Amino acid sequence: MNLSVQSAVAWLMTIVGGLLTALSVIAAYFVAVLFGQAKKRGELAPKPEAIGLGAVTNFFDTLGIGSFAPTTAWMKLRKMAPDSYFPAILNAGHALPTVAQALIFITLVQVDPVLLLSCIVASVAGAFVGAPIVQRSPIRLVQGVVGVALLIAATLYAMANLNLMPVGGEAMSLPPVLFGVAVAGHFIMGILMMFGIGLYAPSLVLLSLLGLNPAGAFPIMMGSCAFLMPISSLKFVKSDRIDLRIVIGMAIGGIPAVLLAAFVVKSLDVIILRWLVVVVVLYASVLLLRGAFSAKPAQNSPAAAS
Repeated sequence: MNLSVQSAVAWLMTIVGGLLTALSVIAAYFVAVLFGQAKKRGELAPKPEAIGLGAVTNFFDTLGIGSFAPTTAWMKLRKMAPDSYFPAILNAGHALPTVAQALIFITLVQVDPVLLLSCIVASVAGAFVGAPIVQRSPIRLVQGVVGVALLIAATLYAMANLNLMPVGGEAMSLPPVLFGVAVAGHFIMGILMMFGIGLYAPSLVLLSLLGLNPAGAFPIMMGSCAFLMPISSLKFVKSDRIDLRIVIGMAIGGIPAVLLAAFVVKSLDVIILRWLVVVVVLYASVLLLRGAFSAKPAQNSPAAAS
C-alpha cells in the first residue's frame, strides 16, 4: 500500500473514529439533561409498560423492522400519552437505544465515511429546522402528520413482505450527483423525524434506489438518527408535551434489547411480524386521522391519557 493510499485510509478512519467519539459525548450529555429534567419534574420512575415497549420495539428495530410506527401504534391503542406528546416521546425515548445501534453498525459496516458524515450532518440540520416547528404546531396538525406517516409506514412494511422494495446495488459509496441526492434526502428526513416519522425505511429505500448496498444503508440511517435524536431531544425533554417516565422506561428496556438483537439473534424471519404491524399501524393511523379531522379538538392534558 503506497503512502497516498495509506493517508487516505487513515483520514477515512479518522472520520469514523471522530463520529464514534462525538456520538458518545452527545449521548452522555443527553443522559445528564434527561435525568436532570426528570428529577426536576418528579418523573424519574420509569413506567413498567414503557420498559417492555422499548425492549420489544428496539429489538425488532435493530433487525430492520423500525421502531417509530410500532411504538406510535401501541401508545395510541393503549392511550399511554396524549397524541401531541408522540413526536417528543419517540425521539427522546428511542434516542439512547439508537445510539447503541449506531455505535455497533458504524464500527462493523464499512460504508463511505464521507457519505456517512454528510448524511448525518444533513439529518441533524433538518432536525434543527423541524424541532421548533413541531413544538409550535397545532395538535391537529401533529395528529394528521403522524397519521399519514403511519399509512406510509404500513405501505412500506407491506411492500417489503411482497418483495416490492428496491433491492439496492453492491456499491458502498455514491458518485457526486447521487451523493447530493442522498444528502438532500436526509435533510428532509431529519425534518420529518421531528414529527415522529421514522427515518429508517425512507433512508433504506432512497439509498437502495441510488444503488447503495442495503448493508451500507444501516450505519447511515442509524448514525443519522443517533445524532439527530439526542440533539433535537434536548429541547423536547424540556417541553410540556412529553412524559419522561415513558422516555426513561423505553431507554432502559431498549438498550439491552439492541445488544441482544445485534450480537445474539442477528437475524430473524420477520415477515409474519411485519403483517401484524401493518394491521396495528393502520388501525392507529385511522384513530389519529379521525382525531385530526374531528369537529372537536382532541383532549391534550396528561390526565386525559391516563
